Amino acid sequence: MTAGIPDVSNEELLDFILASLSDDKAEDVITIDLRGKSSMADYMVICSGRSTRQVASISEKLKDRLKQDLGRGSKLEGKDQGDWVLIDAGDVIVHVFRPEVREFYQLEKMWLPAGAASSRV
Repeated sequence: MTAGIPDVSNEELLDFILASLSDDKAEDVITIDLRGKSSMADYMVICSGRSTRQVASISEKLKDRLKQDLGRGSKLEGKDQGDWVLIDAGDVIVHVFRPEVREFYQLEKMWLPAGAASSRV
């Protein structure tokens, strides 16, 4: 552990992110376990916000909480448009969509095996 920065497991990081999304009223939150399937991350979280403003807000607040509470920097892509924001928190990748954009890209279908149930929060 670095001075003043909590050392958290990937599961604790995931729980922290899910709590942040819940606090900000993210909708239709699913978690996809990528362990053993991808080297880019252990988990992918996909959720929706009702508007471009809410998508941007959910994303920005998550980035701020990761920095303030866990001392973790994260990368944000797409916040200016507010249709689809990607937050790279290291071992957890978060996608925040407007519902119409999420339906169009159907990212869950790319990562979940056919007929698999996802973890919904």
